[in-house]
Amino acid sequence: MTVHELQIERLALGGSGVGRINGKVCFVPFSAPGDRLKVRVTREHRSYCEAELVEVYEPSPQRVEPRCPAFGQCGGCDWQHIEYAAQCKAKQQILIETLQRVAHLSAPSVAETAASEVQYGYRARTQFKLHGTSAGLNIGFYRRGSHDLIDLPQGCPIVTPAINNAMIRLRQVLKELNDINNIKYLNLEEGLSGVVAILVYTGTDQKQLIQLLMQHQAMLELAGLFLQTRGKGAPLLPVFGSGHLSYAVPECGTDGGTITLGYEIGGFSQVNRYQNRTMINLVSGYAQADKNKRLLDLYCGNGNLSLPLSRQVKELQGIEEFAPSIASAVDNARQLRVNNSTFKCGDAVLELRQLLWHKAPFDLIVLDPPRAGAVEVAGVLGDFGAERIIYVSCDPATLARDLAVVSAGGYRLLEATPLDMFPQTGHLETVALLTRI
Repeated sequence: MTVHELQIERLALGGSGVGRINGKVCFVPFSAPGDRLKVRVTREHRSYCEAELVEVYEPSPQRVEPRCPAFGQCGGCDWQHIEYAAQCKAKQQILIETLQRVAHLSAPSVAETAASEVQYGYRARTQFKLHGTSAGLNIGFYRRGSHDLIDLPQGCPIVTPAINNAMIRLRQVLKELNDINNIKYLNLEEGLSGVVAILVYTGTDQKQLIQLLMQHQAMLELAGLFLQTRGKGAPLLPVFGSGHLSYAVPECGTDGGTITLGYEIGGFSQVNRYQNRTMINLVSGYAQADKNKRLLDLYCGNGNLSLPLSRQVKELQGIEEFAPSIASAVDNARQLRVNNSTFKCGDAVLELRQLLWHKAPFDLIVLDPPRAGAVEVAGVLGDFGAERIIYVSCDPATLARDLAVVSAGGYRLLEATPLDMFPQTGHLETVALLTRI
């Protein structure tokens, strides 16, 4: 196949670099702005093409040496080869371009990217894949675009040291198991009390596995260990310890004070605890909360964004359709002695319509929906007439789509701040503030 030469101009949503071949836009993974490359086209589309990197014949000054030996093969990180300051600058520009293209905002106000104080060793939750071979047990991640497993004997550089250490200890124990290929996944999550593990096991000899794990309980040094034996969403079988996890967040309105929030294993929490604190501070700054205001938190989870603000507002109401997270939010409010909060389990759109029917007033609305966004919710938000809406998003494209809908309901985007929740990757979190026109 023909080899083409091109220069990378910028980074795009999704992580690839962007150049041009005979005027046609070309996306090249693992490239950096300023690179001069030789590439081979792998897929043609009407208005663009995709290519694979053949040779970097003039590297960009933004290039650095990747820390992970599996970089470029593993399906995880895609930006370890780019200096961190350039990653942050690229995420700001990607957000600007996405808001212009999708939300049709000509000059959106986008702040500089809120950088992560830790660029490696930040991820507090991960799932390792397992595969037994004649040479031993492999634990790692899938090769990009396949189900071939890359063994990572020392762990992954972007997950926390405690998770890597837990994986290494479990590797030593699990290699003694006769039916090791019946353990498909190893989920590890770190909280203040340590690491909790879930083994996804499809075999029939649970007794042998549990005996082996109990025999090495002290050596494993886990806060809790569970089996999941009937697929995703199935009940967890406790082996030992607790499935309760917790983490510290800022208590907004205090001078450096913190509170602790908890949740149960299997519930959602932000994987970057450092940036979660930054995100809460951003939300607090945008909210301008006071004791006269009522706050509505949609997709509230365990109260991660709203409970830190609870002592600054008159009333807090949270809505979330995942019942275990609502149970955690209620428990967190009780532990914190927050008496002005109500948390309800239900569909966000249906609950919003009920609130409108009862003419429930809210001055502040915060929402943190899943990656698919909240376009139906966005169409209802304007009916509340809240002074401020703060939209937290992990996908710039669905954020921009939804902001266009909210704007049509009488709001304007005052500012959006890109937040680097996932250093070394092209993924981007955003905190956006909308105010009533």
